[in-house]
Amino acid sequence: MRAGAARLRRAHLRQFARYCAVGVLNTAVTFAVIYLCSAVVGLNEYLSNILGYFAGLVNSFVFNKLWTFRSHGGYRGEAVRFAVGFGVCYLLQLWAVWMLTGSALGSLTFCVHGIVFTGYAVATLIGNIVYTLANFIYNKLVTFR
Repeated sequence: MRAGAARLRRAHLRQFARYCAVGVLNTAVTFAVIYLCSAVVGLNEYLSNILGYFAGLVNSFVFNKLWTFRSHGGYRGEAVRFAVGFGVCYLLQLWAVWMLTGSALGSLTFCVHGIVFTGYAVATLIGNIVYTLANFIYNKLVTFR
């Protein structure tokens, strides 16, 4: 019984590691598209930003569907659930940042090796952790079930 539970735990950790790797790739795709659209093509910076984030979202859906969760469900239904999950988890992240910034953490400022950190920066980091965990769980249980 314990060996089965350990195997299951390792499988979940591997899946979460894949999810995080896709997140790193999404960041690279997003920034690359923003750069190419604005600096190379000469598009407006805001339009470039929208296109970059859209490209990252599409990349995230495809890689999470095919590689992270290895789903065989229909693209349309999963894409809708994925977009809803993104919105819900983004709002949860935003709420966490807002709550933490409004607390004593918001007035915090400290320096580590010459780098200044504000309460907002720490709140944003915590908010990103909240988003990552919530979105992974949502995608595992709802989007790619």
